[in-house]
Amino acid sequence: MANILLVANLNCDRIFLLNHPIKTGGRFHYKDGGQRLGGGGANTGIGLVWAGHQVSLVTEVGRDDVGDWLLAEASTQGINCSLIQRRAGSTGEMLLMMTPDGERTIIRPERPKFELPLPPNWQNVDVLYINSSSEGAASWAKTAMPYCWVVAQLAKDQRARPCHVLIASLSDMQGRCEGDPWEFAKSISGNDLKYFVVTDGENGAMLYSAAESVLVAAVPSQVVDTTGAGDAYAAGLIHALVSQKEIVAAMQEAAIWSGFAVACNSSIPGKGLKHYLTAE
Repeated sequence: MANILLVANLNCDRIFLLNHPIKTGGRFHYKDGGQRLGGGGANTGIGLVWAGHQVSLVTEVGRDDVGDWLLAEASTQGINCSLIQRRAGSTGEMLLMMTPDGERTIIRPERPKFELPLPPNWQNVDVLYINSSSEGAASWAKTAMPYCWVVAQLAKDQRARPCHVLIASLSDMQGRCEGDPWEFAKSISGNDLKYFVVTDGENGAMLYSAAESVLVAAVPSQVVDTTGAGDAYAAGLIHALVSQKEIVAAMQEAAIWSGFAVACNSSIPGKGLKHYLTAE
């Protein structure tokens, strides 16, 4: 069992089930799929809880009914929410437009700037995972790296992501990396970077390091909902790393977790992953 600290968002997803793929100028019918727990904090954290780890989440939600609901739901799922801050005003919902082929378009409100407090005692943490635009995340990562694994998602902007393991999707890379992927990753994460993992859905994921480039296959799955697949992949990778697996085996484990994620109509992990972890 590991102590894992997530700096990631906690969202209230509002689902709209569309009858056709989205195209410019189109008109669509929808069914209201209701609210569900989402965001990288929940999508990554719940699977790690099921795997037996202690998971704490650092984020911010509003002082409103939606914020209350998020804290109650995440706590019920076993995530430690004691480090979540509350801000004045509304939390806002994430609007997910789901098409019959399992793809989604996300519309979210502008989030106010969230500044991280002073970092915790890293000697009590086994993994710091960063998937947030919060201010101070780079400073947290730099102070944590001598003590624990630091895993981070590539930011949507050009900000630094100091870490040992950087994760990105191939779509995140488009227009940003024209040369060697490993050198690009080091320019983002620094010289202490050990691994750069680039996911590409059903085509698998590429591992880049100073020593090698390796393609790791995806796990074939029937795609129902792709929301949260990347978060589940990160969770599986983290679980494998703290279980002392080497990086290619960790990516194979991550592919299994991601396969379970796309096969259920939820952004948080489905029952398939829970049954898989129980059987281990």
